[in-house]
Amino acid sequence: MRGTISEDRARRVVNDGAKKVTVEDVNKVVMRADDIQRKVFGNGPLSRFISDVKEMISLVKDYWNDNYREVPWWTIAAVVAALLYVLSPVDLIPDFIPFFGLLDDAAVVSVCLLLVEQDLNKYRLWKNSNAQAENTSTDEEPEE
Repeated sequence: MRGTISEDRARRVVNDGAKKVTVEDVNKVVMRADDIQRKVFGNGPLSRFISDVKEMISLVKDYWNDNYREVPWWTIAAVVAALLYVLSPVDLIPDFIPFFGLLDDAAVVSVCLLLVEQDLNKYRLWKNSNAQAENTSTDEEPEE
């Protein structure tokens, strides 16, 4: 058994998964976000993607809640496909196999990040500018 999947195979997983993503799948990621994060926070090959997965979940949530729609559906679908892959205990290498079971999950997340990098960067800028605007408005003292 190989310990990881190839980049081409991971790319196919993301692309094929993105083609099949439904609105219900987006909702599943939103509803199971804590489960996805718990799986990533553990030790192993997924742990290096903690902040990226948090941001991917945040993007999906902001899209779902109509807070951020400046992103192509394909990007949302690719992120959802990758996160659902991580959530699934049965994939190319079953997750119950210590360490190796998460290597394919890490490969899929890594490839997804490469594929959606530009849209994720735009989202980061939008999110940071909104956070700065909120901080500015709460820092202002009320007029007397």
